[in-house]
Amino acid sequence: MPKTNKLQTILIAPNAFKESLNAFEVSQAIAKGILQVNPHVEIIQKPIADGGDGTLDVLVKGTRGKYKKVKVQGPMGDWVTARYGILGDGNTAVIEMAEASGLRLVSPDNRNPLLASTYGTGELIRHALDQKVTTIIIGIGGSATVDAGLGAIMALGGRFYDSKGNLSALGGGALKTIHSVDLSELDSRLAITKILVACDVKNPLLGPQGTVAYYAPQKGATGDMLPVLEEGMIHLARLLRKSIGRDIGKVPGTGAAGGLSAGLMAFCGAQLKSGIEIVLDALEMDDSLKKADWVFTGEGKLDRQTAQGKAPAGLALRAEKYGCPVIALTGMIGEGAEALYKQGISSIFSIQKGPLSLPESMSQTALLLTNTANRVMRLIDIDK
Repeated sequence: MPKTNKLQTILIAPNAFKESLNAFEVSQAIAKGILQVNPHVEIIQKPIADGGDGTLDVLVKGTRGKYKKVKVQGPMGDWVTARYGILGDGNTAVIEMAEASGLRLVSPDNRNPLLASTYGTGELIRHALDQKVTTIIIGIGGSATVDAGLGAIMALGGRFYDSKGNLSALGGGALKTIHSVDLSELDSRLAITKILVACDVKNPLLGPQGTVAYYAPQKGATGDMLPVLEEGMIHLARLLRKSIGRDIGKVPGTGAAGGLSAGLMAFCGAQLKSGIEIVLDALEMDDSLKKADWVFTGEGKLDRQTAQGKAPAGLALRAEKYGCPVIALTGMIGEGAEALYKQGISSIFSIQKGPLSLPESMSQTALLLTNTANRVMRLIDIDK
């Protein structure tokens, strides 16, 4: 038990435990365990994400913003209702491309990146521009598309023509047919709007580590589709180099989301930036870190990939600037997790209480988090 009632400030900033709890539920479970030990502690809850699933909710709720719902064209041409958000500052929009162009919107037997399009994502961007925002944050995880953002740019007024002067079709299969580009009708508001793409992958647009080779099979591309898609990407990269003077084929990160990041960079002047850095800045996390004595974070699995820019690692690096120790809770400590100790995480605790099957563990995640946070807080309180 604590020796005094000295008030401490603890920042709780976890990522989601995928397929189990969202980041807000994880945060609540951790807070419960801490307060069981010391009800006098001051808690700041700021759940985080790194540009993938959950980023929209984390930023809208974390800044007391508001949601917008829009009917847009889904990846296979059907209508879908997609959400995006306006942050609490009123000047920033946040879009998850998966809301309009995501793999989850297409049944496995209908997935076809030759036809799938990002047109709906472009419609969301256009709708956000109508709200007179000055910045648009775009999370690009979970895409169903390999069209290099062709559809999104068409929704924003760009025009692509084949050798006969016909408008290009949508989808990755149309890339190799593009003969000319007309940007005269491209939405002029893009030139005065900052576009930030939350992009943590380093894959380029082209080559053996490029978007087609690395990601297209996950989106339903069969073996005979892959050469068609790669040929289209090579063709588009050459065309852009000639027509607008941008060589994007080998730029790290342009392979993300089926090349959507490449299209946004080439045509909209988008900046590719670490997802967790975008989130931390939008949530004004530095202000909370200045006040905090301890930080609790977490994610479903921590391993060497976490150290490559995932949410807990990005938060820990930021916390290190303020001398703030970081405790990470996780469902699984994977190979290479020790690399996180060099990035500002003070200690990692598995929440498992013993041998449990994955379904058992996932069904008990909230309780396991609460109990682990309780035990860690007892250790912290010894120093008081």
